Amino acid sequence: MNILVVGGGGREHAIIKKLRENPNVKNIYALPGNGGISYEATLINISPLDLDSIINYVSENTIDFAVIAPDDPLVLGLTDRLLEKGIPTFGPTKKAAIIEGSKVFSKQLMKKYNIPTADYEIFDNPKDAINYIKEKNRFPIVVKADGLALGKGVLISQNLEEAQEAVNSIMVERAFGDSGKRVVIEEFLQGPEVTVLAFTDSKTIVPMVSSMDHKRALDGDLGLNTGGMGVIAPNPYYTDDIARRCQEEIFIPTINAMNNEDRPFKGCLYFGLMLTEEGPKVIEYNCRFGDPEAQVVLPLLESDLLDIMQAVYEERLNEVEVKFKDSAACCLIAASGGYPKDYKKGYKITGLSDAISTGALIYHAGTKIVDNELVTSGGRVLGVTAIKPTLEDAVSHAYKAMEKIHFENMHYRKDIGKRALTVVRRK
Repeated sequence: MNILVVGGGGREHAIIKKLRENPNVKNIYALPGNGGISYEATLINISPLDLDSIINYVSENTIDFAVIAPDDPLVLGLTDRLLEKGIPTFGPTKKAAIIEGSKVFSKQLMKKYNIPTADYEIFDNPKDAINYIKEKNRFPIVVKADGLALGKGVLISQNLEEAQEAVNSIMVERAFGDSGKRVVIEEFLQGPEVTVLAFTDSKTIVPMVSSMDHKRALDGDLGLNTGGMGVIAPNPYYTDDIARRCQEEIFIPTINAMNNEDRPFKGCLYFGLMLTEEGPKVIEYNCRFGDPEAQVVLPLLESDLLDIMQAVYEERLNEVEVKFKDSAACCLIAASGGYPKDYKKGYKITGLSDAISTGALIYHAGTKIVDNELVTSGGRVLGVTAIKPTLEDAVSHAYKAMEKIHFENMHYRKDIGKRALTVVRRK
């Protein structure tokens, strides 16, 4: 089989590594891929947002199955275009991807179908938004851009001044472009955060191993929000009892709600959850694998990923086994100094073979090859993942591997998994 994987980050590298395990996979084409992915797939220099060029490419080449990993092309309708060409595709249609593409849509969906989430209001006028915040006078408060914003369109404001700055940044200055035409202002939920990715063919939903992301740039959960600086799995806060509640109160109702709205969801549905004192609530939905969550969940998957993806496409997910290792995983992100703001690119990366020799998995996010040398080319550069029988060992091993990697201005958090380990030790 010839497989096309759309995207070029660490999540896509994790997907490609897993797809490579299937003996029926002949060639993988990554569009656009990155330096590290080039060792395992043929790179196609087309932007994931250039839908016409992608369709021209698949028309001229034999592609047996396509996997769309990033949110933007899904929201733009790439799945629909590929299906029209007769190419089996893993990833939701445009109608279903709106669950991530519009926070206004997802909040209204949850309200309509009584899916637990934070109280909220929607605004398309910055003055009205600020007046509402003043009337509420309850902080922290959360200000979210309606549309896609690379995981950075959610601003948590600790006081009125910060909230006004958030509204102006999103709606007036358009820090996230047209994503900021509308905002959702919602109550700040408290409790442990959990991410649960789930395979679904719109009839059956199969949750994957839970995980805990670390969004802030700096140790101690300080600094700006990022796409994610590290992640562990499984999440020790996510007990069997909570998992049952989530399945009954959130996961199945969401799939049913999307079907009722004539937006059947087929692909990977991401549930960002908060375990509040009142029970689990949805913070956000994503219409694809999380990044870096994929870099811990997929290595723990024992079943064949391509078999599962084909079953999702063919709506027979109930016929395949989805099994995970009884182990733990930790992924650390090596980032460019200055990320998520300004940073420099083009620094030579060394020590990867030493890190791999420890048994760690290296996922490339922002790398490219220049003059036969691997250099940095993004904010998040590498994901270093360790799989071990216990979480403590996985975290320790990931840090030992990370210490062997070097590039100028390299930055990584030193406390990934710390909070989770305190829970594990209490148990």
